Amino acid sequence: MASTFVCVSSYCSRMSFTDLLIILLLLGCFHGSLGKPFSGESLSPVILMPGDGGSQFYAKLNKTTVPHVFCEKQTSDYFNLWLNIYELAPYLIDCFTDNMRLVYDRKTHTTHNAPGVDIQIRGWGDTETVEWLDPSHFGFTSYFYYIAQELESLGYKRGVSIRGAPYDFRKAPNELGGMYKKLQDLIEDTYILNNKSSVTLIGHSMGNPVTLYFLNHMPQAWKDKYVRRFISLAGVWAGVIKTLRLFASGDNLDVYVVEAIKARLEQRSMESTAWLLPSDLYWAADEILVSRPERNYTVKDLKQFFLDLNFTDGYDMFLDTKDLIRDLTPPGVEVHCLHGFNLTTPGRLVYGPNMWPNSQPKVIPDDGDGTVNLRSLVACKNWIGKQKQTVHHQQFIHAEHMEILKDPRIIKYLKSVLLS
Repeated sequence: MASTFVCVSSYCSRMSFTDLLIILLLLGCFHGSLGKPFSGESLSPVILMPGDGGSQFYAKLNKTTVPHVFCEKQTSDYFNLWLNIYELAPYLIDCFTDNMRLVYDRKTHTTHNAPGVDIQIRGWGDTETVEWLDPSHFGFTSYFYYIAQELESLGYKRGVSIRGAPYDFRKAPNELGGMYKKLQDLIEDTYILNNKSSVTLIGHSMGNPVTLYFLNHMPQAWKDKYVRRFISLAGVWAGVIKTLRLFASGDNLDVYVVEAIKARLEQRSMESTAWLLPSDLYWAADEILVSRPERNYTVKDLKQFFLDLNFTDGYDMFLDTKDLIRDLTPPGVEVHCLHGFNLTTPGRLVYGPNMWPNSQPKVIPDDGDGTVNLRSLVACKNWIGKQKQTVHHQQFIHAEHMEILKDPRIIKYLKSVLLS
């Protein structure tokens, strides 16, 4: 602003105050009202927290066995594994799921990459790998891109005042300790980099409970200094019915070329899938979640559910993670909880004769954002009155779980909050 004023001020002696004021306004020296400079330096810097599937994965292979002869055993360098649309093609998807899957160790209660697979998650602190799921930037693989673009129009700068925190979304918080230390450092670095301005955390989907776990484990004095607010988009606060289908028969995640059952191997292996199973605090003990001719399953029948799937690792992972944020302890920072509603969302899965578990079930609809059930989305309202910081809750009709990231109503809300 100073340099712009100097450029104009040399002409002040030949110009009226009104003329000078008009020129200053046209040059953008003022934003909103007189005396309030529009400067990226005055904005709360933003860190983007992606959800399940929201970080790019690169893999390098040195395997001894593969599902098919056409699957690569070895690669000389890292290649794009997620999201790579070619990897999801018929037959090739078997190679993908074998590379992407985790292996659960019952003794240590930890998960590891498949044998011979090394995975890198790149772009820490930058935004490109959370703006796009596919590094080739196919239009339908955009993620935080539209939000980052709009923030730049406000004076934000990618890599400086907009930053990203990609992580291994296959894992739950109990295995993200290293990432959380990096996140603390990133927040503190961003604070310093932006003239000691406290940070706004913007999470999507699973990125919100991942962020909540982090905030619950940080001292209040640290949060008061470094975190301005937490904006949650489509938060999965109390689990989701959809995870039961991932375990039972797989889910193609609305990618029509993907056969759901082919994706099951990888989806089952993800500890985060077990972490997001429906909470018994939000689904009643007599509420049927999954049914088949031989048996019904409620939140109290998860052990039997996994026994009947012959996948007891799933139940062990559930036990490892079920209490990580179960009580939804308030985060201790200002919250803006935004989500959609009035969209058909899986509410109950019904397997007919000879369908269990390898065929796709009939889905009894529930209210939600198309992916997350409404009762889970609104659970953030429980924080109102339970922390001194303000909790704002707003729901947007027909704001779909993924489309919310480019919904004009959400963009407008974000802008109003960040400029306040």
